[in-house]
Amino acid sequence: MPESVGVNGLNGNSIPKEEIVAALETPIDFDFDLPDPEDEAIRESDFQQQLDTFWRICERFDLQTDIWRGRILRAVRDREKKGGEGRGAGFINWLKNREITKSQAYALIQLANSADTLLAEGQLDPNSINNFSKRAFVETAKAEPEIQKLVSEAAQQGDRITRREVKQLADEWTAMSSELLPDEVKEKATEGSLPARHLAPLVREMEKLPDSHLAEIRKEIAASPDIDTVKLMTSEAKNLAKYLDACAQVQTIRDSAIDLEMALEEALRLDCINTAADLVKQATNLEQTVGKLYTTWKRLGNVADRLYVETGASNPHLRSLLTCLETLTNDTIEVYLDESGDRLVRLRVISEGEA
Repeated sequence: MPESVGVNGLNGNSIPKEEIVAALETPIDFDFDLPDPEDEAIRESDFQQQLDTFWRICERFDLQTDIWRGRILRAVRDREKKGGEGRGAGFINWLKNREITKSQAYALIQLANSADTLLAEGQLDPNSINNFSKRAFVETAKAEPEIQKLVSEAAQQGDRITRREVKQLADEWTAMSSELLPDEVKEKATEGSLPARHLAPLVREMEKLPDSHLAEIRKEIAASPDIDTVKLMTSEAKNLAKYLDACAQVQTIRDSAIDLEMALEEALRLDCINTAADLVKQATNLEQTVGKLYTTWKRLGNVADRLYVETGASNPHLRSLLTCLETLTNDTIEVYLDESGDRLVRLRVISEGEA
């Protein structure tokens, strides 16, 4: 029996030590016989096919390598968790010695976790991994289980899986499985006259809306199940979602007696929902900016007070610095908007208690 080590292959079996040594000692031949780009005797189709074949070999090797690198990094990290005394220092040093950043390391670990999950759940045949591009594999790992199954089935049939195929299958599943689309639209999608790539964005936007705002959109697309109507309703659903989300965040609106539904109906009637959504979005940004401004102003004042206490008349330059910054630490903040000093903004800070 060959001696085995604690490394699992794609099928979950332990790899014999001799095979690992042989693999490390065997050079990988990337000396491709690339076609001469200046050779006019080579047909364009043959030229492109050869390069595509070589590219896929490189991409396949890249994916398999990164999965294994992720598993190695995961083993180093987990070993550190179990018996390390440096609170992750050993793992960090391991990365530094190999010039790998933490973000790169955890991205590889995530890739390895995704591969192992797909294999463990039976969603993916180990032999079909080579049919994936690296990005397509990552996208598949992030997708819903139903989409993973569709993509895996396509890969097992020998189809080449790129991000385009993953997105196409995801769009088809999103469109056909959604209960938000009327039957008339799904029939068009089944026939192929209404591509799923147009329906998926609509479904994602409709999912953000409450039921009270879905009826009209469903009615419109059922009456005219075509691409133009779908695009129009997608834009309207997106603006509706932006409007409702922003209104819920604006404190000034929540504290008022405004009928937001009536305001929304008027905006829809006047076809200015996009402008109304932008209005409340900017109001949200302003409120958040004011809150951040007040917090920063208070922190600046506290730091200035602490520095004043820690200095004295014998430190005239530090005192000059504090004096210079009084235009920012006083209750009245003054800031010039341009280098010429022609535009000055003056803000008076009055807290609720002071008011």
